[in-house]
Amino acid sequence: MRGSVPRVIEATALSRSFDGRPAVEGLTFRLPSGSLLALLGPNGAGKTTTVRLLMGLIRPTGGSATVAGFKVPDADLGGRLRGVCGFLTEAPGFYERRSALDNLRFFARLYGLSQPEARLQEQLKEFGLWDHRDKPVGTYSKGMKQRLALIRALFHDPRVLFLDEPTAGLDPESALEVRERILRLKTEGRTIVVCTHNLEEAERLADWVGILRRHLLAFDVLSAFRRGRGDRTQVRIRLAGAAQSWREAAERCGGVEGASAEGDCLLLTVREPRSTIPGVVAALASAGAPILEVGNESSSLEAAYLACIRESA
Repeated sequence: MRGSVPRVIEATALSRSFDGRPAVEGLTFRLPSGSLLALLGPNGAGKTTTVRLLMGLIRPTGGSATVAGFKVPDADLGGRLRGVCGFLTEAPGFYERRSALDNLRFFARLYGLSQPEARLQEQLKEFGLWDHRDKPVGTYSKGMKQRLALIRALFHDPRVLFLDEPTAGLDPESALEVRERILRLKTEGRTIVVCTHNLEEAERLADWVGILRRHLLAFDVLSAFRRGRGDRTQVRIRLAGAAQSWREAAERCGGVEGASAEGDCLLLTVREPRSTIPGVVAALASAGAPILEVGNESSSLEAAYLACIRESA
């Protein structure tokens, strides 16, 4: 089924080094049309570098990518790729002494848009900024600037959107508004890549998730992360008493990749659960652990993310 969906973004062994030091290495993935990818990773993981590569802003030192039918790298690419892509940077830059309209008119000229006034008026009204159109952007709140930056990313009607930390530094109300607008954009059939540190935000927005730490550690649909990573499962064992005293015994069992204790519960990450869970229960019971209940713990994107990052350390 996935194979029948057109891919808007495809990367093959995409790599980039700066002064001989790799920023990203061997990125290979495919993103279907109309999907939203949440690209996750710690600071310095290569998320922004990946976006800059996909937009043709920098050239790869290895591998290639195709975005909306354009090949990266391509010496003749010029601004053609950026003409079908929108880009929201983490720190949107505007001429702060100029009005919102003046700023947008300037960027419209850079995009080569003719007679953009009707489009700008429509979007300023849609984003609630029409009444502020003549005010200097320097007087805007951070949330207002973020809405203006979204207009700038959208007013040439791009097929693909790259959003770098779109809600960073926003108050909860402004962040919610931006997330709702991103979801609305997804319903319009656009393909969207969101770089974020906010795992809760990623769970709300994403169809696909990529976890990056120079290499692509994991890439799959969001539901796969919620089920657990591949053949790994989260297990909760409830005990009659404090669980901490049994954590080390659980960790020594074959197939257990991690263990923590919360009150009277052991939380285990296990490999090959069908064979591992009975062995863990038998070993704990033999050691005298007062087991009351054993069950699968519903996984989360946070659990999968932390597992990936810890394994890559």
